[in-house]
Amino acid sequence: MPEPKADMFMRAAIEEAKLGFSEGGIPVGSVLVHDGKIIGRGHNRRVQKGSAILHGEMDAIENAGRQPAAVYRAATIYTTLSPCAMCSGTILLYGIGKVIVGENRTFMGEEHLLRSRGVEVTVLNDATCQELMRQFIAAKPDLWNEDIGEP
Repeated sequence: MPEPKADMFMRAAIEEAKLGFSEGGIPVGSVLVHDGKIIGRGHNRRVQKGSAILHGEMDAIENAGRQPAAVYRAATIYTTLSPCAMCSGTILLYGIGKVIVGENRTFMGEEHLLRSRGVEVTVLNDATCQELMRQFIAAKPDLWNEDIGEP
């Protein structure tokens, strides 16, 4: 069972995902946490910003600003959906040691790669995260397929 603070941080990531959905985007949210505080929060803004790379994790890391390597190494990133190859690569590049995933049933990202490189990955199988993605895919299947590269 996740600790209460972990629940608080995942709720913040879910709020980011809901914000993205309300903006007409893809409902994936993320927060970067260091020393018990959110230092960066974000959501997928590919649609809103016309971006090829602005996934939730990327937005949260960007919004945290430049940080010393020691901060990244001690940080945990919370994300509502399993991180893709790009986001996982960024997590590895900056040495973020822990990833808390809301759900991976809708999309299985690079969890195996992260674990193989020593990152602690916890999957919550959160019903709210799953339902957000279910609603989004039902409403905008073409946008979902564009984002994950499916035909």
